[in-house]
Amino acid sequence: MEMFMSETATQLVLIERRGHIGQLTLNRPAGLNALNLDMVRVLHRQLENWESDAQIAAVVLRGTGERAFCAGGDIRYMYDNYLAGRHHEPETFFTEEYDLDAYIHAYPKPILALMDGFVLGGGMGLAQGASIRLLTERSRLGMPETAIGYFPDVGGSYFLSHLPGQLGIYLGITGNHVNSSDALYAGLGDLCINSARLGELEALIDSFNPADGSLRDQVAALANAELPASELKALQPAIDLHFAQPDIATIHASLASEQRPEYRDWAQRTIEIIDNRSPLAMAVTQAMLLRGRTLPLADCFVMELHIGRQWFEKGNIMEGVRALIVDKDKQPRWQPPHIDQLDAAMVEAFFDGFQR
Repeated sequence: MEMFMSETATQLVLIERRGHIGQLTLNRPAGLNALNLDMVRVLHRQLENWESDAQIAAVVLRGTGERAFCAGGDIRYMYDNYLAGRHHEPETFFTEEYDLDAYIHAYPKPILALMDGFVLGGGMGLAQGASIRLLTERSRLGMPETAIGYFPDVGGSYFLSHLPGQLGIYLGITGNHVNSSDALYAGLGDLCINSARLGELEALIDSFNPADGSLRDQVAALANAELPASELKALQPAIDLHFAQPDIATIHASLASEQRPEYRDWAQRTIEIIDNRSPLAMAVTQAMLLRGRTLPLADCFVMELHIGRQWFEKGNIMEGVRALIVDKDKQPRWQPPHIDQLDAAMVEAFFDGFQR
């Protein structure tokens, strides 16, 4: 895939050969390593180069700094472009981002994603396709899209829908972050290394020899972080009860009826979260994740792109970005404004014309 890359773009993704390992570092720490289109293109091109490079046995994907692996896509850039009439820009970004994510899922060589710090939205899209998803005790994972009136994309309709019980529906609707304990429990991470041992990981990367064993096995020998018990595991019975309900209003009512002492406070907090999210985004997210349970990964990406093509015009993302990122008044005027005003036809319309 030949394409011109600006010097700025290549500086935003640092490319290094470290012995038998190729390393790609998202280098935008002031923006929590959020992805833009140039970065997506650099990542895809370099992964293609290394796929055919016999000297490269594995790839490490990471972010600069301790705060974030990647906190998502540059949604403000897409907002500004759409507002300026360049309506093709969001679709171009999402199409190429999803292509990259799908390529990572299918990559023939091991990819280690070092999920240190925030791993949100587009960062999850990169990391969930990696063959070694390495957490630290600082990891905070999430698909927070409903907070800005969007839906969990980048393969979220696949990886969230395959979590135990109703965890994916719960995390997709609320947008809640999870820590390392919860990520391991839910199956969103494979291993967890204490950040104090990252120096040893660096040494391993530099000295890695495939003859000494797989990269996963060698990393696993370092990944012995001691973590607290998973809160999601303790909440699973309540999550499975309430988030199995058929629509957002019924989920809300079910949570309001929770009387068990061990779940009552959690249920009240969850109600408050739902009351602040975009009703339309939550409803479409639920419908999408239910479909995702029976779709192969490739079809999930097609479904997400199908919804996304309509969302800037018909969804709530422009208002969500305005309220939370641009004007920062934190008073989004969602349409419809309340979950009781949702109807099934409004939700199903986003799936009309989607072909498996």
